[in-house]
Amino acid sequence: MSPNPPYALRPNFTEEHPFPPLPPIYDEQIRTQMITHRSFYARPNHVFEDHPDDPSPDNERFEHLGDSVLGLVVTGLLIEMYPHLRVGPSTKIRALVVGNATLAEISCRYGLPARLKLHPAQKITLRASSNIQADAFESYIGGLYLEQGLAVVEPWLKALFRPYTTEAYIRVRAQHGLPFLPALAAPPLATPTSVSPASSGSSSPSGAGTSVSTSDGQAAEPARTRTAPALARRSSHPHPHASGNSMTAGHLGLFNQQLQKARREVEWVYADGVGEGTNTTPIWIVRVEVDGEVYGKGRGGTKKAARNEAAKEGLVKMGIIV
Repeated sequence: MSPNPPYALRPNFTEEHPFPPLPPIYDEQIRTQMITHRSFYARPNHVFEDHPDDPSPDNERFEHLGDSVLGLVVTGLLIEMYPHLRVGPSTKIRALVVGNATLAEISCRYGLPARLKLHPAQKITLRASSNIQADAFESYIGGLYLEQGLAVVEPWLKALFRPYTTEAYIRVRAQHGLPFLPALAAPPLATPTSVSPASSGSSSPSGAGTSVSTSDGQAAEPARTRTAPALARRSSHPHPHASGNSMTAGHLGLFNQQLQKARREVEWVYADGVGEGTNTTPIWIVRVEVDGEVYGKGRGGTKKAARNEAAKEGLVKMGIIV
């Protein structure tokens, strides 16, 4: 696929140009394989060819096929919409339309990432990955094509991607220094924005920082831990289906990963819980501040557990729902 742009195209769908529904896949085997990520069975990657009696049960083959079908349909749509467009600009427009950021947003809108069968120790990070989200959409296209052919896939994809193609055409036209044509503005288009944790408008369940008082009424000075930028810690890799603490570290790892990418400054402010736990098993209370703003609060029997709870709230504030 062409290099991916760092932002998603976001056209506004209207009653006249609605977001088309997802065509159903009826074959149970295709439906199951279409949502099975290769991590679920932890099969080796460096295999030239599967044995006929033991074919790979994951969705990579569907994704590969769906990628090709999507490229074919979008290329045909470009020729249909802009028959005089030269190959160079057409390639740029297609790269914008089928970029991972745009496909991931479409995939989430259809709820495909939530259906994925993933490795238990990795599913939080994988489900939040834009690459995995985009792959899930391409896998669905591949599965639908295998079951019902181009006659069903093509009308759906053309109806879906026509507004995205219009928006990409306008952007590439502007890059070539050509004037905007008002006739191109239908359906109405939203201004694309870069995808970053800081740009999310999601509300946060967290309030101000946690205040703790001692038995004599004096406020206790909270312990502070600062990193700039945040660095994700690597944990041991458990057995694919071990329950253990893999989920406990998942939110914290993903939170740190997102902050590291955005080069944000994070500070963890600790205070021992008062009146909770025992002398040997204290309750840790922590709030996480990103660039001075409170992103979440958490508590737990260990520092790591408390940080993970705060990280869960922080992810919600960043617009990442896991």
